[in-house]
Amino acid sequence: MLKWCSRSIFLQVVLGLALGIACGLSFPEVSLQLKPLGDGFIKLIKMLIGLIVFCVVVSGISGAGDLKKVGRIGLKSVIYFEILTTIALVIGLVFAFTSGIGSGANIHLDQLSAAEAGNLAERGQHIHGTAAFLMDLIPTSVVGAFADNNILQVLLFSVLFGSALNLVGEAASGISRLINELSHVIFRIMGMIVRLAPLGVFGAIAFTTSKYGLESLQHLGGLVALFYLTCMGFVLLILGTVMRVSGLRILPFIKYLREELTIVLGTASSDAVLPQIMRKLEHLGIGNSTVGLVIPTGYSFNLDGFSIYLTLAIVFIANATGTPLAMTDLLTILLVSLITSKGAHGIPGSALVILAATLTAIPAIPVVGLVLVLAVDWFMGIGRALTNLIGNCVATVAIGRWEGDIDMERANNVLAGKQGFSFAQRKAPTAHQQEF
Repeated sequence: MLKWCSRSIFLQVVLGLALGIACGLSFPEVSLQLKPLGDGFIKLIKMLIGLIVFCVVVSGISGAGDLKKVGRIGLKSVIYFEILTTIALVIGLVFAFTSGIGSGANIHLDQLSAAEAGNLAERGQHIHGTAAFLMDLIPTSVVGAFADNNILQVLLFSVLFGSALNLVGEAASGISRLINELSHVIFRIMGMIVRLAPLGVFGAIAFTTSKYGLESLQHLGGLVALFYLTCMGFVLLILGTVMRVSGLRILPFIKYLREELTIVLGTASSDAVLPQIMRKLEHLGIGNSTVGLVIPTGYSFNLDGFSIYLTLAIVFIANATGTPLAMTDLLTILLVSLITSKGAHGIPGSALVILAATLTAIPAIPVVGLVLVLAVDWFMGIGRALTNLIGNCVATVAIGRWEGDIDMERANNVLAGKQGFSFAQRKAPTAHQQEF
């Protein structure tokens, strides 16, 4: 058993999770000092995210051979993202409205702290507007985009750089090889960092349990329970249908990703598993150009869990503060959320900031009400990250099948456990894929 555990990152993370809860309950004062373990692990991951996105996107585009293919994948991804995030927003709105979540709380506005909401609302003011959003995509400098770890800006530069390499062709083959070799080194570093996941999960869970206690799971329990129920329904029904149409099944797919999902469960961050997820999807039989474009783009534009959270939280705040919602208000919530939910990834405290931005665009609902969800935001953040990650992985499968860029025989064999995966493997899984 010990030998098996020493080899399985999944079991190590589960052990770290259990020990973190036990430590948080038994030694609360000591556990409060363990927060840097979780934060440090996330920082180690984030320091490589920009480089990983750059290497993967550039290699995928430059190696695609045909820029029309890149354009097709990009267009199909945008169409898919808009459809699925809209469905997620509608489902969240329907579940919240029909359940009446928050009704009867009778929370008066004078009981809420405007000071707590003021800063978040101020940070969310600049998020409105398509023009402002598009302008924010353009970095002041290329170096600045990497220094700020602004994934959308890095993605824009990567697409331009990869397209230019593709057009230049053989004359730039040396640069293409250099980036490909650099990606090997970056992924090896990431493989080393991933081994620290159990320690990061232990520190994060120990701190959270000691600070909030198990009773915190019962605080605003109705909202948290409804959110997780909605996310589960979305994953099993909507994403399950997408997988079925693509020729695969959702449950074996989730089992295949169990190690990464367990890390996200402990850290409440999907950044921690970005490189490993991309490698696993390539191992599944999906072409590197599809994986390299869909996953990094989806991290900012395909936030299914975040979309569900946004509409649920808004309706909860309205009901809890006794604010009546007309049909026009519900439509406004949908339209505004479609804009504000894009690009939420990478913004510090993004969930609350984007929630504040959305609320300020809907005058009927008091912005100060967002302090109601502060106590359970971390727990809902786990569900957001898990649903976002599964949604992006399913999107990659769907786009791969749509584009004809997935080896279905290999995919079925991998999900059946006939072809194992190693993060440090050195050879590409199929002839048409490169290893990054």
